[in-house]
Amino acid sequence: MALYPVYPLWEIEADHAQGCVITDTKGQEYLDLYGGHAVISIGHSHPVYVQALNRQISKIGFYSNSIRNGLQETLSERLASMGGYPGYRLFLCNSGAEANENAVKLASFQTGRDRILAFKKAFHGRTSGSVALTDNPKIVAPFNAHHAVDFIPMDDFGALEKAFCEHSYAAAIIEGIQGVSGIHEASTSFFRKLRELCTTHDTCLILDEVQSGYGRTGRFFAHQHHGITADLITMAKGMGNGFPIGGVLISPEFKASFGQLGTTFGGNHLACTAALAVLQVMEDEKLMENALQVGSYLIERLKSIKEGIKEVRGRGLMIGVELHPEFPANAGLRDRLLFEHHIFTGAAGPNVLRLLPPLCLSRQQADLLISLLE
Repeated sequence: MALYPVYPLWEIEADHAQGCVITDTKGQEYLDLYGGHAVISIGHSHPVYVQALNRQISKIGFYSNSIRNGLQETLSERLASMGGYPGYRLFLCNSGAEANENAVKLASFQTGRDRILAFKKAFHGRTSGSVALTDNPKIVAPFNAHHAVDFIPMDDFGALEKAFCEHSYAAAIIEGIQGVSGIHEASTSFFRKLRELCTTHDTCLILDEVQSGYGRTGRFFAHQHHGITADLITMAKGMGNGFPIGGVLISPEFKASFGQLGTTFGGNHLACTAALAVLQVMEDEKLMENALQVGSYLIERLKSIKEGIKEVRGRGLMIGVELHPEFPANAGLRDRLLFEHHIFTGAAGPNVLRLLPPLCLSRQQADLLISLLE
């Protein structure tokens, strides 16, 4: 039996990893500047994380949500406090796509409406509803196209005002920073106008922080750089440092009833243990501060490379490096030059390097990329 192809594969197999370094089965080390799609937040194989999961699996790894799980309650309190959303409740699931699906469902229950406002170049996941919210025709099957979703460009104030004049929305959903499309961020004035219109029109504002959250930009959530609050905040990726977990922070204004939402595996004992260990390490090792400091240093150094680089975008350790399409070294830069020098990066289209390293990245490790690009 063969595997169904999902991604083009680098021809190596990881054997073990520590911090920001992955070692393959032949003993070759690679600097991980991608974190497995922004998933590795506190670093590979962190001892606090490993010990916590080992302790938990020796006690109980899983039981369904039909009995009380105190770890869920602890995680909810800790996350609301560290994330700056005291009083918000937490729904736990398994992935970012599930988090977005459930956030949209809650908004629809709350408002009684079925139409959603989303944004050009958005990516919100690969399940049916989240695909419908994603501006990428390549992954939208005919089945996914039967949702009432309007797409407008970010930072287009005229289109934003027009959309709210013409439709009543259950929710508007926007990423703190768009990741898959190449690290694009709406302006502060646009975020604030969107918040204002959502409040005026009784529309729920959903902030998708699946990739941009959990300290990656130097604040717990990227939208906090703009001084706004959201009604629903979705998260996953860095939340479990590799253990599958997602969640939705939900405003206390939302009415709840049994049966609205449900999950078999969401918030299981191991997942919550992983998430709590991540928060502990983030706080103890000041990883949000490190992400801001090392990220600012890396962005500044990247901007100093004039030849070949068209633009550097992002905040903290969520960085897009757009290359000039005509620059000779652009062809295969990620797959040939960087990989051959044992550096993992991501990509967004043919011309953008996407950097999403663990939040423990050091300046010395950042310099390895800078030296190579220079």
